[in-house]
Amino acid sequence: MAQHDRTTFSVGGELAVHRMGFGALRLTGPGYWGPPDDREKAIGIARLAVDLGVSFIDTADSYGLGSSEEVLAEALRPYPGDLLIATKAGQCRPGPDRWVPLGRPEYLRQQAELSLRRLGLDRIDLFQLHRIDPKVPAAEQFGALKELQDEGKIRHIGLSKVTVEELEEAREQITVASVQNLYNLTDRHNDEMVDYCEKHSIAFIAWLPIARGELAAEGSPVTAIAAELGATPGQVALAWLLHRSPVVIPIPGTSSPTHLKENVAASDLVLSDDQLARLDALG
Repeated sequence: MAQHDRTTFSVGGELAVHRMGFGALRLTGPGYWGPPDDREKAIGIARLAVDLGVSFIDTADSYGLGSSEEVLAEALRPYPGDLLIATKAGQCRPGPDRWVPLGRPEYLRQQAELSLRRLGLDRIDLFQLHRIDPKVPAAEQFGALKELQDEGKIRHIGLSKVTVEELEEAREQITVASVQNLYNLTDRHNDEMVDYCEKHSIAFIAWLPIARGELAAEGSPVTAIAAELGATPGQVALAWLLHRSPVVIPIPGTSSPTHLKENVAASDLVLSDDQLARLDALG
């Protein structure tokens, strides 16, 4: 694997962000349903992320029924000029830990308006379709986002959990600035998508970058390399993602200040060619 710039990427070719992002799903209550039990702690985590240099935060209208967006607004407004908050719409929440795609154009428009209100923004810099709803023609869902963009309510459009074929279909109708798919050291089923995004300068936002914490746990397959580097296994897993491609933006989420600091510090971890080869083999 070639060594890449591990510092910044320009989303949409114009919004430069540090490539270690932050996922704001956990700034919500149990089952990601409603507000966090400890609101002040959640606010503190959001502020700490920015203080540590994070300039890309990922959230969604469905995270805590909007409470994640509300926490971010309370914590960070007025927003730093270099901060990009990406949000999403396209999944409804019938109950705790339940997610159902909903991509009707009128619903996507409504949710964009609510996100603008909760975040306290006049325009959302990156608005992503959370899922393509199989019950609604994809062209109608893409068209709704294009209308919002033409009206100046969103700046760039992204897609989440899509295939290369779906991305190519979308690009016939809209300019896609980002793809947000599951990807980590031991789950590489989106390798083709990462390569496609790199070829076309599309941000690849990697969710579950530490595999629900499995790669950071005791006995992780990266433990030996972590020991060589004096780092944690989770840091090695994140550093591998930054080395994987210059378009990859990991978005580890946490409610722990300690883990947040560790995650951000992974940006400074340099892997040797031998270590990269050994990590590549794990996939």
